[in-house]
Amino acid sequence: MIAKVREVILEDRRQTIRDVCNHVGLSYGSCQRILADELNVRRIAAKFVSCLLNNDQRDHRVQVCTECKKQLDMTPNFLSRVIPGDESWLYNYDLETKQAVFAMEDTVLSATKKARQAHSNIKSMLTLSPPPFPLGQTVNGNFYSEVLRRLRENVRCKQPEMRKNGDWLLHHDNVPAHTSLVVREFLTKNNMTTVLHPTWSPDLAPCNFYVFLKMKLWLKGWGFVSIEEIQAESQQVLIMLMPADFIECFQKRQNCWDRCIQAQGDYFEDDSGN
Repeated sequence: MIAKVREVILEDRRQTIRDVCNHVGLSYGSCQRILADELNVRRIAAKFVSCLLNNDQRDHRVQVCTECKKQLDMTPNFLSRVIPGDESWLYNYDLETKQAVFAMEDTVLSATKKARQAHSNIKSMLTLSPPPFPLGQTVNGNFYSEVLRRLRENVRCKQPEMRKNGDWLLHHDNVPAHTSLVVREFLTKNNMTTVLHPTWSPDLAPCNFYVFLKMKLWLKGWGFVSIEEIQAESQQVLIMLMPADFIECFQKRQNCWDRCIQAQGDYFEDDSGN
């Protein structure tokens, strides 16, 4: 009977327990016990992802992660040479997480209550190559080329040896502004080498899974009266990052490669269930 319940579940994972009972002829309690105790199955909500990856996209994700692991094995300082870049929206007010509003209470009657809210319409685009975006600026190839020019100048001033030897790599994703003809020409003209990044893979971009995530968690629940305040506070969060934070980012990046390969290129969940 356990094998029969397993077979029914594998045919359609969206069935309810009542549907399974009707298929196998068991009582609701018996079916529930088999699912929970014998098969260790539970109902979970679907996860929203960037897209439903096809076989070629999954294979490419595995290939890129495998190549990165090989590069790290051959060159131990590989990750320290990589400079990530990306953009993200920051809001005048963004919702607090559920964990942030947890409180210890004696009884249900004394539980803290909080009204449902949404993040604000006022927002500012942040790029990891300062300064922040001007108001009304569209992220296109011409603008992103200027961002890369400023990045090269920052590398020249802060890491002159790296700039002189050309011993650094750029890691950005595949949004249209990053892959436009004018950007590709700029990269070629200035001998800027990029790290391979598979399409539809925000989970493999360190800015997304670490830097922006850390920043947004810090800013959630704060209210700002102007875009200038949003930009100033976001930069302050970046300044607060310590060497240990970047080491953690490097370690998590390697973990993402392993998790992606284990998932055979499909999207994977991190330790927090995201």
